[in-house]
Amino acid sequence: MAARPHPEPSSNADKGLGEHEEIHVSSGGVQAYTDEEDCESRRPLLHPTPASAESYSVSAAVLPFFFPALGGLLYGYDIGATSGATISLKSSTFSGTTWYDLSSVQTGLVVSGSLYGALIGSVLAYTIADFLGRRKELILASISYLIGALLTAAAPNFAIMVVGRFLYGIGIGLAMHAAPMYIAETAPSQIRGMLISLKEFFIVLGMLLGYIVGNLFVEVVSGWRYMYATSTPLCLVMGAGMCWLPSSPRWLLLCTIQGKGNLLETKEYATQCLCRLRGQASPDLVSEQVNLILDELSYIDQENQAGFSEIFQGKCLKAMIIGCGLVFFQQVTGQPSVLYYAATIFQSAGFSGASDATGVSILLGLLKLIMTGVAVVVVDRLGRRPLLIGGVSGIAVSLFLLSSYYTLLKDASYVAVIALLIYVGCYQLSFGPIGWLMISEVFPLRLRGRGLSIAVLVNFASNALVTFAFSPLEDLIGTGALFSAFGVIAVASLAFIFWIVPETKGLTLEEIEASL
Repeated sequence: MAARPHPEPSSNADKGLGEHEEIHVSSGGVQAYTDEEDCESRRPLLHPTPASAESYSVSAAVLPFFFPALGGLLYGYDIGATSGATISLKSSTFSGTTWYDLSSVQTGLVVSGSLYGALIGSVLAYTIADFLGRRKELILASISYLIGALLTAAAPNFAIMVVGRFLYGIGIGLAMHAAPMYIAETAPSQIRGMLISLKEFFIVLGMLLGYIVGNLFVEVVSGWRYMYATSTPLCLVMGAGMCWLPSSPRWLLLCTIQGKGNLLETKEYATQCLCRLRGQASPDLVSEQVNLILDELSYIDQENQAGFSEIFQGKCLKAMIIGCGLVFFQQVTGQPSVLYYAATIFQSAGFSGASDATGVSILLGLLKLIMTGVAVVVVDRLGRRPLLIGGVSGIAVSLFLLSSYYTLLKDASYVAVIALLIYVGCYQLSFGPIGWLMISEVFPLRLRGRGLSIAVLVNFASNALVTFAFSPLEDLIGTGALFSAFGVIAVASLAFIFWIVPETKGLTLEEIEASL
């Protein structure tokens, strides 16, 4: 076996490994196994034991989460603000433009322009993620956000506005790819689930902020410009914050293992970065953790740059099935369509005025925020699988209730309202935060950048598929039957979660990778 670069010798590294031995990380450190040893002794991923505690300062963990999470807040803000911006833009009284009379296609480009840009950003992330690293990718995302927001807000004509929407969307695609990776790779394992789930909380908080800003400016001349311009200070804060934060130590060590830097210098720099990220943690403990990461990278064949075909082989294929399956089911269980029908459902219950519609949007935003907050609090206590199984079960029930309303109980509008609230609450307990959490955890480090970019691409593509296919399918088979179909898909996703998705609570990223 060819010689591999190693960190400074440790008790495990001194022993060396034979040609047919492999490494496994456990709470006790790195353990060697031979081909002949009983693999049953390895810890199963579905029933993990707690990982060894990482020493860290809570205050030091805040900013490495906060600045990347602003990328999620800006994504949510765009969703909320655009709902009010389209009303303002198409108003002959408040548009402030001569091109306010938009066709349905033009309106669709305004609403979905950021989604198309996010698809482009996801594809772009595949090629640049491992080259730039997580931190620089987030800086690039903040720049794309800023230019997109300014172009949209100052657009002199429709074409420039669409360009701005696309550029903002590219920022979404890059941020939603890099933010969960940076948070996952820098957060202590004990609170990793909470922090990545809290990023979903920031997305919902951004949506609520967008709804509120939209409500403030919807009856102001050129109000849509103010709605989009409001996001620019957040773009600047995100960019400045990411310039200040250190690089991901795991990404730095991966680069040097692949021959892109001097091992000793990079190891020292990675230790400094991890010390900043852990705050008051002992330098000796931080150095030990860096050694553990290096040991794992050295033994699990991380030396070569990942090729495209490797993403669909071995443990990365398993991770791809888990990650892409979750984000696919996240969208095809009808999330875009159910929210699309929210206004209609509340109108049937008597909330028909324009002010009522705005109030309903804020109400749903608050419900999403509260339920996401519940998920954030309990995800590292209960685990990922219980939240997914319980939440998706509630989603399935709510979809069948919605179907029954449109087919059998048309006079019982309260059934639709209850079903809608159950759907939104259960989605924010399960698919909303846990989908993004799992895709940031399961991919092997060497393939994490590219694997996660494919998962993000699947997410946005599935969203676009459901959004575009909903109206034709509704005309073809009816609303009730369509919601029943979503319910059946939710049941299928429940089986997928039960049989395929592992529990990762309390494990370090290296332990998850070794277990896969």
